[in-house]
Amino acid sequence: MFLNFTNHPSAQWAAPQQQAAGAYGPIRDLPFPAVPPAAGSAALDHMADRWAARIAGMHPDCVLCQGEMTLTYRIVQRLLAQGIPVVAACSERHSREWTNAQGKVCRVTAFEFVQFRPYAEPAPGLAIAPKPEYTQSK
Repeated sequence: MFLNFTNHPSAQWAAPQQQAAGAYGPIRDLPFPAVPPAAGSAALDHMADRWAARIAGMHPDCVLCQGEMTLTYRIVQRLLAQGIPVVAACSERHSREWTNAQGKVCRVTAFEFVQFRPYAEPAPGLAIAPKPEYTQSK
């Protein structure tokens, strides 16, 4: 099963992306959660633990994990540590920009799926240490 853990329902994907995901088996959608902007590292770690456990319990063959960056990073690391393949969708961006009659800039952007790119473990010898948590002074 290919688990789509994003906020982009697979029913809205173009045929090439559905076919690429379908190579792993049936596609199942699981919406990526909202992340409170004020959440600190401990809250994010707790969310990542819960979501990674839930995903692992679904026994996916592959997970498309894309959402809020810092939670995505934490979840990807936990899934990879369990041997679960995780990918990101790679697309070609096509934009058209113009100024309308009222002088406002308008833009239309379309994304054309190209491939799923696997997340990888850090390179051997590359140490990734967490930074201390900073709080904003008032």
